[in-house]
Amino acid sequence: MRVLLTGGGTAGHVNPALAIAETVKLNCHDAEIAFVGTERGKENDLVPREGYTLYKVESMGIKRSLSPSNFKALYLAVASPFRKDTTKILDEFKPDIVIGTGGYACWPIMAAAARRGIPTALHESNAKAGLAIGILQLCVDRIWINFESTRKQLKFARSVDRVGNPLRSGFGVSSKVAAREKLGIAKDDIMVLSFGGSLGAEHVNTAVLDLMKAMSAENPNVRFLHASGKRDYDVSRARFEKLELDRVPRCSLVEYIYDMPLQMAAADLIISRAGAMTLSELAMMGKAAILIPSPNVAANHQYHNAKALADADAAILVEERELADGALIRAVRELLEDSEKTKTMEENVRGFALPDANRQIWNQIAEMIKTKD
Repeated sequence: MRVLLTGGGTAGHVNPALAIAETVKLNCHDAEIAFVGTERGKENDLVPREGYTLYKVESMGIKRSLSPSNFKALYLAVASPFRKDTTKILDEFKPDIVIGTGGYACWPIMAAAARRGIPTALHESNAKAGLAIGILQLCVDRIWINFESTRKQLKFARSVDRVGNPLRSGFGVSSKVAAREKLGIAKDDIMVLSFGGSLGAEHVNTAVLDLMKAMSAENPNVRFLHASGKRDYDVSRARFEKLELDRVPRCSLVEYIYDMPLQMAAADLIISRAGAMTLSELAMMGKAAILIPSPNVAANHQYHNAKALADADAAILVEERELADGALIRAVRELLEDSEKTKTMEENVRGFALPDANRQIWNQIAEMIKTKD
């Protein structure tokens, strides 16, 4: 079995592809798996770490604002499926199936594979289908979705199945006690884990550092671990040191969290954006969270994701525009002072989990390849 996966730009597109790759390997040990991305995306970091070959294509996202770069992006959108650097990948790897997880990185190879009649499938984790998936629905064999509401956006797709989001096997494996023992976190410590996105989120970074400064003195048993994202790490690190948080052993700042399943298992409270993959991880782990939706995404889909959980008393929603007024600090204090509310959120968020996504996706991959043969 030869499986080619594509999707990138941010970790939100790469991680579901890695989860699918892991599922394939667990079910077919001798499967050959490779990835396709671009020169600039987060896939260049995450995919090689897992030992997979990463091919490169030239593709660019189309900016919502008027930008000269859009001319090149539109040219590549038309030409990239026919370019030699794209078709050569299919000639060399000879995939039995090509699977995309969204982002502009997946467009060239998915379109080229569909044109050749290779079995193709897409996974859309968000409620609002991305531009690439919206266009590719016209030619791929199957689309897997996480939100039922996404189905009505894919009216021209041949087959749409709601399966949920595939997750890496590490999520839900370690108990909270075991994770904290492995990480050296004391039983009575309160662990706050926060991250704004794989590339960065300036306003979230600023608010979390302010939170650390405000609470580290008044709450000696609270520990903080924050990932700033690659783009904003240097600026965040400079501010971290200016606030003298580097002198506080309970406060840690990193660029990216590579052992997220373990850190999330150990956490008492999570502060994050409201991307679909993160919400699926929170649901699987049963974690109380404060969600800060990114306002810079298509159709404001992160807000709708977060509101669905907040309306079910499964999370607290804080909008980015509220951060400057100290809304994050107030929300954290509220949860630290009200353990019953935290427990209720942990119970309610589990209702959003779809735990058999990996199994469903594997079954359909096997079926598609068998049907082809």
